[in-house]
Amino acid sequence: MTKQISEEDVYLFHQGTHYFSYQFLGCHRDGVKTRFVVWAPHAKKVELAGDFNDWSGKGYALTKLDNAELWYGSFSDIQENTRYKYRITAPNGDTFLKADPYAFRAELRPLTASVIPSWKQYMWGDQEWELLKAESDPYHSPLLIYELHAGSWKRDDQNLPISYRVLASQLIPYVKELGYTHIELLPLAEHPLDASWGYQITSYYAPTSRHGSINDLKYFIDQCHQHQIGVIIDWVPGHFCKDDHGLRQFDGEALYEYKDPKKVEKPLWGTLTFDYGKPEVQSFLISNAIYWLKEFHVDGLRVDAVASMTSLNFDRPDSEEKLVNSFGNELNLEAIAFLQKLNEVVFHYFPKALMMAEDSSDLPLITHPTSKGGIGFNFKWNMGWMNDLLKYMELDPIYRKWHHQLLTFSMMYHYSENFVLPLSHDEVVHGKKSLLNKMPGDQWQQFANLRLLYGYMMVHPGKKLLFMGGEFGQYIEWRFQQALDWHLFDYPLHHALFHYLTELHKFYHHQPSLYQLDYHPSGFQWIDPDNHEQSILIFIRKALDLENHLLIVCNFTPVVYYDFNIGVPTPGTYRELFNSDAACYGGSDQSNTEIHFSFPEGWHGQDQHIKIKVPPLAICIFQQVLESTEEELE
Repeated sequence: MTKQISEEDVYLFHQGTHYFSYQFLGCHRDGVKTRFVVWAPHAKKVELAGDFNDWSGKGYALTKLDNAELWYGSFSDIQENTRYKYRITAPNGDTFLKADPYAFRAELRPLTASVIPSWKQYMWGDQEWELLKAESDPYHSPLLIYELHAGSWKRDDQNLPISYRVLASQLIPYVKELGYTHIELLPLAEHPLDASWGYQITSYYAPTSRHGSINDLKYFIDQCHQHQIGVIIDWVPGHFCKDDHGLRQFDGEALYEYKDPKKVEKPLWGTLTFDYGKPEVQSFLISNAIYWLKEFHVDGLRVDAVASMTSLNFDRPDSEEKLVNSFGNELNLEAIAFLQKLNEVVFHYFPKALMMAEDSSDLPLITHPTSKGGIGFNFKWNMGWMNDLLKYMELDPIYRKWHHQLLTFSMMYHYSENFVLPLSHDEVVHGKKSLLNKMPGDQWQQFANLRLLYGYMMVHPGKKLLFMGGEFGQYIEWRFQQALDWHLFDYPLHHALFHYLTELHKFYHHQPSLYQLDYHPSGFQWIDPDNHEQSILIFIRKALDLENHLLIVCNFTPVVYYDFNIGVPTPGTYRELFNSDAACYGGSDQSNTEIHFSFPEGWHGQDQHIKIKVPPLAICIFQQVLESTEEELE
């Protein structure tokens, strides 16, 4: 990664177009010397401080490059694993120590220094994965994401986070068994507070030391790829924390953050907002995205809190005066331009990257090309679907008929963006209860409701994401300082839920109707969206060939319906392929074992209908038996 500093580097950095600025800023090996370059335009003086000079800065002064706002120094006596900071003298004469914004390695909290990394290069073995990815088409392929927090998926015997290498040995076979295509990790950049879950960062270029070294993390990602598991990481360009050693007032004045006190504060989180209009900040953040994609081979970034970036008044109290832009609205035009630029650059260098926006706003065109006025992401989390569906599922079934629109409203806007359907970590913390514990009724009904929730997510258009613990029915909320409750596997209903989700994912992989046309209206057809009295939904999912379609029935009440008529588009015989009420999943086994012949009588606006048994609090999926299949059955 090391390169010599050129006039072009300096120029591009100050233009906001140096997308590999980490290759010359920060700490690098320069022959037999170690070189340091830092951006500190307001500083009167910058020195290197560490154990080598008792943190005084004496004897290690950096030189300001002419008209560059950059400070430079090269030293022959600073070796790997040495701790360091920059000792900065502010314009008013105050001195303080700051961690290196471009440091590749940082101390484990509560310590705060940057650390000279090992210069040993990691030898990657994921070439086959990279070739497969180059030929991939995520829009028309299965995409199942397992979201996890590396610090609490499992813990060691002392209740400490496990290492990246242990995580590789235990997590990869687990997600492979479940059928996930990708994992998504909560932020991995170094952060001082465990309770922030990694979302309040001090060292954007330093993977957290909680789980091991830089090369340990590369090993983990490499092993994921060698086992055909993609890796997405949460990335946080929306704000940064105020810790003294971090980016805040880096050289004595606002540098990385907005100077305007009305624009800089994020009161909800107690953090500061990046100044997206400043070219050097653009170089810093876009280079950071490139850094994770290039140096760590991650397959995508889930960009956190996009709504907090694009709105000038995100979380601003009503009592305060609202900010507006030059057009008189509340959009942060600088942040929008930054996000457009970010996506253009990322897709230029990594055309197959997954750039996912976690956006709770109603801002349009999030996943539309920038050339057409869009923001340029290729996927967006569907927060509205998540909130509506969970609100509905928490209702006692007796009241669900009055809230039927919470189930169906998502299809009114689904094709406006490329949506991912998330059941994420944010929904199982802060008193919201775990997914299982949200479900109403007795224990049997809770598990049945949860199977139905997962089933409906799987057949609804859009890619899928589930947070760890949901796969086996974690009863209590997620706790960042403790491991998941793995002992629950000893209980039959929890083990059956895990088995159900595994089989549901297998079914998803084997049914092109459930993923090929996620983002095209031809892949979805309502049969009956309006049966609010019985809280039943019936619809069809289709594949690219538009023939081998699936007929889906969802019953959101605990009532069993016999000889239930369902309209079908074509005459023939139909068989049940999947039923969440099967006994092996913990259900009551109200299944449809026989072949169903269609009747030439119209129903649900279709020319034909079949009669089925509708299981309670369940999803059942049917498919027409084609002639070749009928012959095989005979």
